[in-house]
Amino acid sequence: MNNARDLHLYHRDGAYIPRIAAVHDLCGYGKCSLGVAIPVLSAAGCDVCPVPTSLFSAHTRFPVFHMHDTTDMLSPYLDAWVSEGIELDAIYSGFLGAAEQVGAIQRLYREHPNALRIVDPVMGDGGVQYPTYTDELCAAMGDLVDGADVLTPNLTEASILTGIPYEGQDVDEPYVRAIIDALLARGAKIVVLKGIVHEGEDIIRNYVAGHGLEFEEVSSELLPFMLHGTGDLYASSLLAAIMADRSLHDSVEFAGSFVRDAMRITCAQPDYEVRGVSFESELGKVTALLD
Repeated sequence: MNNARDLHLYHRDGAYIPRIAAVHDLCGYGKCSLGVAIPVLSAAGCDVCPVPTSLFSAHTRFPVFHMHDTTDMLSPYLDAWVSEGIELDAIYSGFLGAAEQVGAIQRLYREHPNALRIVDPVMGDGGVQYPTYTDELCAAMGDLVDGADVLTPNLTEASILTGIPYEGQDVDEPYVRAIIDALLARGAKIVVLKGIVHEGEDIIRNYVAGHGLEFEEVSSELLPFMLHGTGDLYASSLLAAIMADRSLHDSVEFAGSFVRDAMRITCAQPDYEVRGVSFESELGKVTALLD
């Protein structure tokens, strides 16, 4: 069995700038999705190529928001990439606007078979499916599990993908192992299961497992409040560390600490409960991954 401390999923080659397709939505207000992925991955010395799956006036935590579905533009958008001969080192997907958009991601997989596949199956949290997500879209999202090099669900998303009933965040290790095993059986190569919290404790546990990889817990400090966008920040900073040639264990550990530090800064901002996580002043820590 391999150890996550020794596993490097991407090897950085000198001054080369890796190119990442970021298949996410874009929000005008409320930091999440592309508003997080572009600056975080850029700080890690990556060339981020956005593939916008939808446009939002603000994220879905707001009671009023406008959404524009970009499904119709994705095919000619990617056709233009083919014409330009664009090569990709990683494909990182998150929030989708329609079930048909899964086909665009699978197209990228076919056209760039050697690219690292990072799937953050953004579908819900706290046992609740996001309001723009239909059962059809959730089922289509499950098709991205097969072949994902790294899959980063929270417990709600893992429950939707596996059909295993959601039991809250305070779950025991046998439940965690069962739900990870179910995701690996669906074809994921590595699963990072996020957000296990035991009552009365001040730590948050994330679990890492994969085919031929030892099961491992990586924990970080639990702060006494929740913020929108932390899942996007976690997955983006995890990928940033991976693309900086850090081990899988170190990447998971970095993501947890980076989110925690950004949350501390966020709670000092006006309207912090809805504005999204304030990570900007912490980006130097991402750049330092390249040292």
